[in-house]
Amino acid sequence: MKLLGLWLLCRLLPGGGGSSPQPSGIQPLGSSGGRTELPGSRNLTRARWGSGDGREEAALRESIKRIRSLNSLSSDDNTTAFYGINQFSHLFPEYFKAIYLRSRPYRVPRYTEVLKRKETPLPTKFDWRDKNVVTQVRNQQTCGGCWAFSVVGGIESAYAIKVNILEELSVQQVIDCSYNNYGCHGGSTVSALSWLNQTQVKLVKDSEYTFKAQTGLCHYFQPSYVGVSITDYTAYDFSGQEDEMMKKLVNCGPLAVTVDAVSWQDYLGGIIQYHCSSGKANHAVLITGFDRTGSIPYWIVRNSWGHTWGINGYAHIKIGSNVCGKSNKQNIGLNSKGTCWAIFFHISERSWKTLQLEVQMIKTQNHFIYKKRTR
Repeated sequence: MKLLGLWLLCRLLPGGGGSSPQPSGIQPLGSSGGRTELPGSRNLTRARWGSGDGREEAALRESIKRIRSLNSLSSDDNTTAFYGINQFSHLFPEYFKAIYLRSRPYRVPRYTEVLKRKETPLPTKFDWRDKNVVTQVRNQQTCGGCWAFSVVGGIESAYAIKVNILEELSVQQVIDCSYNNYGCHGGSTVSALSWLNQTQVKLVKDSEYTFKAQTGLCHYFQPSYVGVSITDYTAYDFSGQEDEMMKKLVNCGPLAVTVDAVSWQDYLGGIIQYHCSSGKANHAVLITGFDRTGSIPYWIVRNSWGHTWGINGYAHIKIGSNVCGKSNKQNIGLNSKGTCWAIFFHISERSWKTLQLEVQMIKTQNHFIYKKRTR
């Protein structure tokens, strides 16, 4: 997802009917021949994959064959995914995987449901974007840092849910500094959370540690510096327990998950329900909501490949059957009291001015979020 200088709230996607909106100006490539789906695509092909680069032309031809095969499984009502030419069509699948699918596996315990005497029924439709607690779609570019985007996105939303302030936090800080990860060459969401929890490192604002799309030297900040730190986390394997995932999503906030995203290279829109292997998880994303109002219920998933990919940077994935393996590795931040994504913010006096927080928030720190442990 695009890492933009100015963060805006994501536009809400129309719901209902079990269908997904089609990106404006883009048409899927037909299964029985037909033309590419971008207006002026012949000129685009000459400009981007011109005759000087035979490899990219070959990759484009392979993409067109693959897209036609995928679209042969799609219906005409947008209840299934549709595929076409996009920013990744000039890449062979093996290069696409090597660059963009760099989430590394991490063994986590199986989730065990905790029975409660009384539970509130789940809504048929829920999206944390409606609450203005999800930052804008970012773009990892050619950096294999999806794992860092997923974790930071979850913490940003947790921050907003906790104190009603949507802040842009630094992904580059996690890429450069996280232990047991490989920066833009791959990493694990669980390893990143473990590093944040053990070190109590405070994530600074994106404007103070901007994204460079490459691994750099870690920039350390003074303990008194403004930032966000977590108190604890828990990671679970939710295989076959997507109802429990929905409960956690509603009660806790957006969920950082790992998925099998091999077939996402050509995705334009619709609901992904047939084209994932549910095999090896290789990409980290953020689930912001779900929609069960139509014939095909689906998850609303924020990606990190820019807003021009998919549905304004999002994908819709069918709920049930563990499509794309999205419930295999589910990271949910919990403190010892069971409060989801419990986060304490260690903020100095200068920090309050830096963030331009309201007076009421300054008062709130004394009994709610400010933990006077370090200065």
